[in-house]
Amino acid sequence: MVNAPASTFGTGSTTTHVPPLLDGRIADLLAGKKIVMTGVTGFIGEQILWKVLTQCPDTVTAVLVRRKGSVTAEQRVAGLLKKKIFADVVRAAGGVEELMRTRVAVIEGDLPQVPDLPRDLDVLLHCAGDVSFDPPIDQAFMTNVVGTKALLAKLREACSDEDGNLVRVPHYLHVSTAYTAGRRRGAIPEAGHIHNIDYEAETRAALAMKEHIEARSRSAEQLTALREEAEALHRQAGYLTTSEDTERRRLEWVKRELVAAGTERARSLGWTDVYTFAKALAERVVADLCGDFRASIVRPAIVESSLKDPYPGWIEGFKMADPIILAYGRGQLPEFPASPDAVIDIIPCDFVVNAIVAVCATQPEVGKPEYYHCSSGARNPLTFRGIYEHVRNYFSQHPYATGLGSTAPATWNFPGAEPVETFLKVADKGVKLGNLALSFAWRGKRTRQLATSLDKARKQLDFLGKYLSLYGEYLQSELHFVDDCTLALHNSLHEDDRERFGFDSASFEWTHYMEEVHIPAITDPVRRLESARKRRKSRSSTFRDLKQAEPGTVLAAFDLDGTVMATNVVETYLWARLPELSPLKRVGEVAGLALRLPVYLAAERRDRGVFLRSIYRRYAGANLAALEECVDEKLAPLILDRMSPEAIRRIREHRNAGHTTILMTGVIRPLTRPFEGLFDTIVAAELATDEDGVCTGFLSGPPMVGESRSAWLNHYSQLHGIDLAASYAYADSHVDLPMLGAVGNPVAVSPDIGLMRAAKSRGWSIVEWPEMSPLPRLIMS
Repeated sequence: MVNAPASTFGTGSTTTHVPPLLDGRIADLLAGKKIVMTGVTGFIGEQILWKVLTQCPDTVTAVLVRRKGSVTAEQRVAGLLKKKIFADVVRAAGGVEELMRTRVAVIEGDLPQVPDLPRDLDVLLHCAGDVSFDPPIDQAFMTNVVGTKALLAKLREACSDEDGNLVRVPHYLHVSTAYTAGRRRGAIPEAGHIHNIDYEAETRAALAMKEHIEARSRSAEQLTALREEAEALHRQAGYLTTSEDTERRRLEWVKRELVAAGTERARSLGWTDVYTFAKALAERVVADLCGDFRASIVRPAIVESSLKDPYPGWIEGFKMADPIILAYGRGQLPEFPASPDAVIDIIPCDFVVNAIVAVCATQPEVGKPEYYHCSSGARNPLTFRGIYEHVRNYFSQHPYATGLGSTAPATWNFPGAEPVETFLKVADKGVKLGNLALSFAWRGKRTRQLATSLDKARKQLDFLGKYLSLYGEYLQSELHFVDDCTLALHNSLHEDDRERFGFDSASFEWTHYMEEVHIPAITDPVRRLESARKRRKSRSSTFRDLKQAEPGTVLAAFDLDGTVMATNVVETYLWARLPELSPLKRVGEVAGLALRLPVYLAAERRDRGVFLRSIYRRYAGANLAALEECVDEKLAPLILDRMSPEAIRRIREHRNAGHTTILMTGVIRPLTRPFEGLFDTIVAAELATDEDGVCTGFLSGPPMVGESRSAWLNHYSQLHGIDLAASYAYADSHVDLPMLGAVGNPVAVSPDIGLMRAAKSRGWSIVEWPEMSPLPRLIMS
């Protein structure tokens, strides 16, 4: 049993201020009024709209919603009202359109570009805002500070005459966060926070920071560093792929720097992060600009799933505590750096919504903002030790059945932040060393399995590291939010409203809420999703059953080495070259190739085109006709026997479906002769010859590698009227990333680590095609 902090003050109520109370039923108090809302497409805003529509039948609303791409604001609201929770009120109204016509007016706009507001509004409920704890500093200020100022300016305009004189006194209700208290400790009163921060100056600096960091990102020094990082991964794929990745890295760098700038500025002034800092300054904006308005500020703590309404466990998306719960259940969180006695101030969403609607029905004094904390820590505290016990109890009774979740629930000892941070540093070095070692490993299924294990470890480390960075200070929290004004408002509810509008945070038990409502609400959908993924694991999104197509409208492009057959350029060179040499020259050729192999491998790491040219120089002096004859008479059976049965089956499926089959390879043309019956078109390296048909050691054109393949596919599709979005490509190497990206259905076949990771990040299918090698690899005659 945890003692409630409120009890330490020795009195049933610690408040020195009585807020405006309710003097009737909420539905009656709000009857005939118009509430304009922002943020109704968000978690809390959606339930507020539901509550008003279902419990206040004589209240009308207008909602400020932004257009999203080609989807208009009205279409977004119509989609919102088609959700399950609105079914009864929609049915009673006679349909979505009728409900929107009579009770939900739509105002298309966004913050800070706020359109004109209805002149007959009574309450403006501002529930929109950036809810990320680590937004870029410019975004945090633009949404929370500039957006609030713009909204209040439009509110004043809507309530004033042509001369700017206020003719109506509206009630402005601002939804903030309890954590605007920043790094304070102890009891946090329901009042404005005392500070002397100039929000105008901070806003100017925050917006200017975007331009400053953008300029830094474009400096030669920074671009060089980013380009070299991209080249280390994508050099083989080509310059365009590298440039795209360089720009992606630049944008990510800009965002990281803007986030870091916001975090450090906030902490330098006493806040935990830029989210709470910007929210605190927005509260000051409200206090300054609402001198002749009625104003209320509601500060929720950590809002999680509903206790009762619209139904137990109602939630949309994952909130602050949920990733920890899921990671623990999966066995991915063996320890946690929170203080066991620190309070995690969770409040069910329906309690917050009920409190907000109740505040809408009050009449605060003009020019004196009222503050309300929606929190549980003061009178019904839940510590990190407590939530751990509830989570452990739940997963002990309802464990994950397979995978990582099949392990027994971990026992947390709460060692503090330093041991966990040390573990993260050591583990990070281990993952980096593992990836370095794998970069030199032979390609194979075992290597891919090891890479997948390292990727999972990296994901877990990144999750824990980010969580510590974002929420580290919240894990050691030593404050509690006084909620006496909120409790007084709850106690003033009409008897008829106690059940449907109650929000006393001491009225529920954590065992029931956590173990019977909240944890099942967030884990059950995840279990179902994971189960569905396992069922379709064998054939994921881009490797699909083929449908008959009009001939000449769809193509299927296949790489050769490592995809269609198990071989490589060096091996195929030896197949083709050695048969025409004497035994002694064969030994010399193999020895010479072995000596040059390190040079070739280094070239292959830098540029596959250079590597291929280096190998093909060794064909100098070979007779092209003799090579073709050798392939036809001796090597064809060997080559065909090395083909993957799965590849053959898939090629034939494409041909039967009317698809144009294309083989794209960097091997020389003679070695592709055995495949002419399987493919409609073969694109291969062409050896240049002199007038006697003797190979010069050069190619007649650049080898078809990397971005050359995607360019060829694009041009071919334009010439032949082929739909690349409906087409397919199969390859095994990271160098083939552009080729795979050119089609709508790319498939990574037994890929190298680079392609495997790229395919996973893009949602492409990864398949294993076992290689066939019934004959010794170096049989030449």
